[in-house]
Amino acid sequence: MMAPALFCCIWVFVFDVGGKAWKFYDWTKVTTVAAFGEFDAELMCYAHSKGARLVLKGDVTLSDIVDPVNRTTWIQEMVQLAKSQFMDGINIDIEHAVETGSSEYYALTALVKETTESFHKEIVGSQVSFDVAWSPKCIDKRCYDYIAIADSCDLLFVMSYDEQSQIWGDCIAMANAPFNQTLTAYDQYISMKIDPKKLVMGVPWYGYDYICLNFSKDGICTIPKVPFRGAPCSDASGRQIPYSFMMKHINSSISGRLWDENQRAPYYNYKDTDGKVHQVWYDDPESIALKAAYVAQQGLKGIGMWSGNQLDYSEDPIAQQQTSDMWKALTPNPYRRPAAVS
Repeated sequence: MMAPALFCCIWVFVFDVGGKAWKFYDWTKVTTVAAFGEFDAELMCYAHSKGARLVLKGDVTLSDIVDPVNRTTWIQEMVQLAKSQFMDGINIDIEHAVETGSSEYYALTALVKETTESFHKEIVGSQVSFDVAWSPKCIDKRCYDYIAIADSCDLLFVMSYDEQSQIWGDCIAMANAPFNQTLTAYDQYISMKIDPKKLVMGVPWYGYDYICLNFSKDGICTIPKVPFRGAPCSDASGRQIPYSFMMKHINSSISGRLWDENQRAPYYNYKDTDGKVHQVWYDDPESIALKAAYVAQQGLKGIGMWSGNQLDYSEDPIAQQQTSDMWKALTPNPYRRPAAVS
């Protein structure tokens, strides 16, 4: 196994959910791949040949790790799995609701600390990252000890998407990751004295398709009320669709691509076979590039996406250009890929 790369400049953190789409990623940019699909030895070897890390998915039910013995067992199993697959660390993805001061609250903090210590000890140069909500303000009732968790691990991957998981105002379709709301949340993390160099901005390579209960003359789409963790409405009333699908689908829309200047996000409207109006909100190279510029300006560690698989990697020339533009949007020019070292 080659030594994992140590990086400077802008990191690009890719979530991969399986299959062979990774063969078409822009490996001039990729620094870490989190393997959320089945283990692929070919991907592992290829990532290492490009100086990139490949890390495990780490998820566990919080009730299973409240007990220190169970927690240690889980960590040991993850370390051994990573070793057996020649992997370079772990991405801990636990998105459960947690109350401040609860046993789960302290167990989660301990889990991150102990996992990081074990991986660093057993796998030299390994990376431990933890996925957090788009804001530290108890989003989705995820009231974690963000400061202690950030101190313990190498990176926080901030999931700057699904920002409408709790809609407290009007139940209307909105951007998946509104620009100002997204950036305000990073100000919140940084104001907690979390080092910007531990923050990776996650951006969505998918959007939400909402059925409009009412579609106003101003283009406002009222959506069904689907509660989530205390909020009366949520993006769960819509369905997630990948960027690759939207780029084909938008051609048959009734609006074409539209742009919301307040949210700095694209969207479009279409009618289904029953005549119902839908509104689709998503991110594209323009909206992503705006956020990527913030990453560079504020000195964040990097940027990443959910997920690398959601682009069209076919030989269609239009799709190839669209895919290339999405990868380019992640890294403002001039871009210098972090150099690997032995």
